[in-house]
Amino acid sequence: MAAAQAVTSQRRNELREFLMSRRARVSPEEAGLPGGGGRRRTPGLRREEVAVLAGVGASWYQWLEQGRDISVSPQVLDAVARVLRLSDAERRHLYLLAGMNPPAPQVAPDKRDMCDGLRRLIDTWMPYPAHIMDLYYNCVMYNDAAAIVLGMRPDITQNCLVDFFVDPLYRSRSHSWERNARTVVAQFRAACAARPDDEGFRAVLAEVSARSPEFVALWAERDIEDQGQVRKELEHPLVGLLAVESTVMKVPARPDLMIVLHTPLDEANTAAKLEWLASPEGRRGAMYPVAG
Repeated sequence: MAAAQAVTSQRRNELREFLMSRRARVSPEEAGLPGGGGRRRTPGLRREEVAVLAGVGASWYQWLEQGRDISVSPQVLDAVARVLRLSDAERRHLYLLAGMNPPAPQVAPDKRDMCDGLRRLIDTWMPYPAHIMDLYYNCVMYNDAAAIVLGMRPDITQNCLVDFFVDPLYRSRSHSWERNARTVVAQFRAACAARPDDEGFRAVLAEVSARSPEFVALWAERDIEDQGQVRKELEHPLVGLLAVESTVMKVPARPDLMIVLHTPLDEANTAAKLEWLASPEGRRGAMYPVAG
């Protein structure tokens, strides 16, 4: 009990200091208030001004900034965040300090141009396969090794969930398909559950359900699993067995994207085979066009 009270007290102190620091950054002019007249004891907005602009009571906002045990709602916190011109990361931090579950992360406008850097990342991962997909498992980009090894190519749906179930090339190569199918479906259900009203997930579910009875059967089992690492065993027509481990990574600045890196395991001479497949000699032997 004492430990819990100490944590709560620390959180409330952090809330007070955070709100005071954010309030000090916003000038009356930035908030749309007259800037002239009279000297101000402190920089930025006064507590009363924040309360008026957010549409809340002055006493209530004072209690919030003092870290008192009061009732808060997402609507009120969003109003305060708007007045204080909080970034998405700061807004979610405010929710946490107020003892509430934070909203889903959003992509900041100044982070939307990160794709060039992510392209460099997956190209640097060569000769190992890597690709980037969005929340709905749509493939955003992939490196040459993903094309050579996993069969990623322009003439498939470019949705990793749908292609896992319906692409004959990938299924013909995957020794671990049946074992991994359950994991793939369970992870997609977890992603869907986090956004139950999202039309994007509904569209993907409709497409894969219409095309794959196997997916429908696994979906009905209602398994849930977080993203993580998955072992994959692939039979490539040029080099034989490949054993890799895929790892899903998220970039906080781009919560709408996931990076999937494939690392060779210490068996079947996988690393050397992947290096050969990415070489000029290996590329000449490829049985379909290489992306890039």
